[in-house]
Amino acid sequence: MKTKQAYVPKPKRLMLLMASLIAYGNVQAADENAVSLAPVKVTANTVTPELNSVDADQIAKLQANDLQDLFSQSPEVTIGGGPGFAQKLYVRGIEDQLLNITIDGAQQSTRQFHHAGRISIEPELLKQVEVNAGAGNALSGPGALGGSVKFTTKDPEDLLKPDQQFGGLLKGTFSSNTDSFKTNTTLFGRLTDDWSAMVSVTKADVDNYDDGDGDEAIGTEADQDYLFTKVVGHLTDSQTVRFSYEKRKDEGDRTQRPQWQVADFNPLYPVESERETYTVNYNLNPLNNPYLDLDLTLYHTETELFQNGRFGPFTGSGESKGFDLRNTSFLGIHQITYGVDYREDETIADGVDEYAVDESKVKGIYLQDDIQLTNALLVSTGLRYDDYETRNGFANTKYDENDVSANIGFNYHLTENWSTFASYAEAFKGPLAQDAFKIGFTSNAPDLKPEKAENMEAGVAYESRTWFGSAKAYRTEIQDVIGVSPENSRLFDNLGDLESDGYILELGRRWDSLMARVSYHYNDAEVDGVKANAYDHNGIANTVGDTLIASLDYQYDSQWQFGWNARFVKGDKVNSPVIGEADQPGFGIHDFYAQWTPALAEDIKIALTVRNIFDKNYIDHSSVADYSPVLSGYQEPGRDVRLSVAWQF
Repeated sequence: MKTKQAYVPKPKRLMLLMASLIAYGNVQAADENAVSLAPVKVTANTVTPELNSVDADQIAKLQANDLQDLFSQSPEVTIGGGPGFAQKLYVRGIEDQLLNITIDGAQQSTRQFHHAGRISIEPELLKQVEVNAGAGNALSGPGALGGSVKFTTKDPEDLLKPDQQFGGLLKGTFSSNTDSFKTNTTLFGRLTDDWSAMVSVTKADVDNYDDGDGDEAIGTEADQDYLFTKVVGHLTDSQTVRFSYEKRKDEGDRTQRPQWQVADFNPLYPVESERETYTVNYNLNPLNNPYLDLDLTLYHTETELFQNGRFGPFTGSGESKGFDLRNTSFLGIHQITYGVDYREDETIADGVDEYAVDESKVKGIYLQDDIQLTNALLVSTGLRYDDYETRNGFANTKYDENDVSANIGFNYHLTENWSTFASYAEAFKGPLAQDAFKIGFTSNAPDLKPEKAENMEAGVAYESRTWFGSAKAYRTEIQDVIGVSPENSRLFDNLGDLESDGYILELGRRWDSLMARVSYHYNDAEVDGVKANAYDHNGIANTVGDTLIASLDYQYDSQWQFGWNARFVKGDKVNSPVIGEADQPGFGIHDFYAQWTPALAEDIKIALTVRNIFDKNYIDHSSVADYSPVLSGYQEPGRDVRLSVAWQF
């Protein structure tokens, strides 16, 4: 007998259901016999966001240099592209253009070149990275069709030791594969009892890496400079303000299409990219006031890419500025977060055409309510309204789209150790500017439809002092996904629906000084019924073979820490309707790390990391496959021994 599909409420029914839940919660709160519960703060509709998230300790162990290093142990996140400049981020097979990406709350929304990476980040001073996979709750921000990724940087107070007024961190890292040396100098201190500041400079001169066969990967070199400053002030006991500035510059000789290896049709050209971000974060949280926990983020980001390529000098630039104002109130069993956000984007192809400018505005209003209905049952429900206005200068087309997105989810503790969760969420995104390289000669279809996502997931989780694990299944559908038309490479149009289905299994065990963890992820991503691949669906989606990730972390004593990480990906085939079929061989790679803090010099930390220990030669499934002799993506780096010495004074 066939099992009936689970019923999915539509927006109007969802709104009625949410209203009923809120009303029920208010009745419960008004009941003088109701149990007073401690407020619970959730960050997603499921209980396992940490499965993909990364903290500062993990970044240090990996000695991460780029996105691929950062997410090497995140089962639902994959990175493709080979060289750092070309790396693209995928969550459950969905590319980062369909995600909401923020750095300290500043949205990263513009794109300069579809064959290069869009996310420019320096891992050295990251405090944490939070990944919410799939369309989530109303707090994920506008356009979070496939989820959100939030990068958070460190504060000066995170680096200062207790009772320390001033300090510094000097760090040098040697990489054997690229024969390179990376340096970081960070100074931090207290300006007064209430104000602190930091400034950090990172420099790296990276040669072309060697793949697992020992062949030089031409076009992977980079000269990188990174400047970061932050000032933190505690205006009162309940008010904190943060001012931060980032400038990241990357240059080198890259192929015309940096995703693909060098070839006669894809030679090397000088390429430079730069990102500048100004951010202000303000928080007001008075003591003993359950109604006021106010957060304001103001930001301004400018990005630029210069390539002296086969069409002559080209400069693409993007500018984003906006704000997010939200407040959280505790009302009985409700934790309600509500606010407004606004963003303006401008993308320019400088020197191509006077009309090669795309402009857009996004206005949003949102509310998310987390309701602790019982000690065991947490229900989260919310609404988000977004209004998009976009003008494409080249084709003189305008779009004005708006819609409401709803979400509902629950987390129910069956026992002290077992819980179950399920959620349904919608997300909406109106037409926006495409990459700067194309806006001077590519038009948007005049009847271009907005993209709408529906995400469903459910699972169970187990947590005890020693064992932990979870099992989760999901389905994401993005309707009317926008990309380059197969019939006309100079037209952006709706290509059909993007469907991403899969499941994740995780199991872990803790001992006194050892932790073991293994996860398995299956994902199937299709665009208009065709299995997604990085060539045909560039900017949209990709498919990665079944992935198993395993790790061991061992704390030998207070001075020594060791670890092993491995990632195994099952082989697969991709079939491009344009250039044919290609094999994607499976691979297994192993990494090792050791950290030592000398007993006689506790301010010194020495770290050894060996990436790809067995020198495996492979192309990551998130990169363009090997379609030789037509074209090929990059093989990944072979064995890389990284040795760093850090002195914090």
